[in-house]
Amino acid sequence: MTQIATTYAEALYGLAKDAAITGQILEELAMVSEIWKENPDYIRLLKAPSLSKQERCGLLDQGFRGRVHQYLLNFLKILCEKGYISQLEGCYQAYRRQYNEDNGVLEVCAVTAVELSVVLQENLKRKLEKTTGKQIDLRCRVDARVLGGIRLEMEGRQLDGTIRRRLDELQSALHTTVI
Repeated sequence: MTQIATTYAEALYGLAKDAAITGQILEELAMVSEIWKENPDYIRLLKAPSLSKQERCGLLDQGFRGRVHQYLLNFLKILCEKGYISQLEGCYQAYRRQYNEDNGVLEVCAVTAVELSVVLQENLKRKLEKTTGKQIDLRCRVDARVLGGIRLEMEGRQLDGTIRRRLDELQSALHTTVI
């Protein structure tokens, strides 16, 4: 995430906070970000030098007027006019980070070899909320390479209780053992 993305996201967040719509803007920003990930040609079109700034803003109006709050639509137009439209994902990440900080939310990704049942997800979420004192936004990911156990990724840290990690440690110990 760039300084530009952070600066613009902070400005949008401040505006949304003053209007008490930070959650709404977060949801809409997530939607727009997802739409753009699925349609990279749309961003290329918005960056096309053959279109005037007015035409690009018109495309944003056609695509998002009535679907997102006017603050967000204007934000997208500003990014487009300034040539920073490709910074939207970074803006979304910076906005989400600020929202989470202000609302006591901790994002956690649980990586397991098989999909966690809904019951196990809820139990894990409750345990983490009790331990951290924060509201947990739990996302689960399946990675068969972990073999078993669970790896929790949060705030740039990993708590790794996987079989893969234990096997890697054992292998490392065997390589360094002198007989």
